[in-house]
Amino acid sequence: MTQKRPSIYYRPNKPLTIPVRPRQDPPQLDELKAPEVIAVDKFTECHVTPDPVAARMVGYLGAQGDYLTLEPSAGTGQLARALIASGHSTCELTMIERHNTLAAKLRAIGPTINRCFLEYAEEVKGRAQFPRIIMNPPFKQVRAHIEAALSLLGRGGHDEPATLVALVPVTFQHDEDEELETLPPDTFAAASVHTKIIRIRR
Repeated sequence: MTQKRPSIYYRPNKPLTIPVRPRQDPPQLDELKAPEVIAVDKFTECHVTPDPVAARMVGYLGAQGDYLTLEPSAGTGQLARALIASGHSTCELTMIERHNTLAAKLRAIGPTINRCFLEYAEEVKGRAQFPRIIMNPPFKQVRAHIEAALSLLGRGGHDEPATLVALVPVTFQHDEDEELETLPPDTFAAASVHTKIIRIRR
């Protein structure tokens, strides 16, 4: 007698149970933030200093110390950020920027004066002195801005020479300047001016 095999489709008259693991919430992911896009109005004459250039300019200023440092026409704050990254204190940093929107953003970095630098320099001449000045002035008014900055350059009680480092067009000349390096022609995408870095010590 042949024994009948149970049907593989036969289900006993009882509920089926399936082992289920408890659900675990997924780990929290860090919120992704889009990098800030810095839109520079063409009328500001602001040419943003590339990070590597800014870092080298800070290096040319000399060793860090308790030096009051001025950044005229600070723009987007590239030079100020390089100063802070090198260990410079924001308490000793003064930025000047006449463009309202740019000045508002600079206040998140450090003390900022929302004024035309040429007017500011004329007003505080003889009353303010900065042992360190780092600048990327408007190319069309480079001579006026360098002269205004030099009127504020002074040792301020320090033994070390007062030092100004500036990024200027290659055609700029000054009796006291030391040419440190000539920058590649494509340093500024929005400007066809060839530039260099100079230093003046007093």
